Amino acid sequence: MVRGKEEKGDISEYRRKRRFEKTPEPEGGKIQSAVSAGGLSFVVHKHAASHLHYDFRIEMGGVLKSWAVPKGPSLDPSVKRLAMLVEDHPYDYKDFEGVIPQGEYGAGTVMIWDMGEWIPGDNPDEMLKKGSLKFRLNGAKLKGKWALTRMKKVSEEEGRESWLLIKERDETAVSGNGDEILEENPLSAATGRDMDEIAEGMDPKNILRGTKKKVLR
Repeated sequence: MVRGKEEKGDISEYRRKRRFEKTPEPEGGKIQSAVSAGGLSFVVHKHAASHLHYDFRIEMGGVLKSWAVPKGPSLDPSVKRLAMLVEDHPYDYKDFEGVIPQGEYGAGTVMIWDMGEWIPGDNPDEMLKKGSLKFRLNGAKLKGKWALTRMKKVSEEEGRESWLLIKERDETAVSGNGDEILEENPLSAATGRDMDEIAEGMDPKNILRGTKKKVLR
């Protein structure tokens, strides 16, 4: 899969909201590798901001298209999760895990709850325009067929678009208690840390369950 050297998406709103001299979040705009053998990336961030929520992000056009999912993904196909379309994030954000300082936009602890590859069922740009994205996930926690469906297209003046994140029926679906995926998998897919360990600056290399060792600064 070929990526351009410059990000095609619009991360101007992302940059406008952040003071990069204060926050450890990536500024974006760096030259990306022209070739990626690993396919298209996705990441789910667990974000303890003013309200705990999950951010679902998929690589598209050199950036991460992003949806805020208040209740997180469910493996139950009968459960439709609200997903609010938010500003594009830079591609580098897929590797971000840490703490956004108090007083900054989105202040709170951010975990890479899941990560992996997403496989679009059709042309991603066309599906996005139509408001119906069908895809497969091959992550550490989320797998199989999924869909993002736009509830109502709104103008920029009206505010954010409301979508639904839905697990499609396949061998990876779980009926009845689709929230088990959140309850039984609380650790970072990237570092194995929990939210408290990330907030406290724990070094992933030094984590032993039941023993906490802070990073020396």
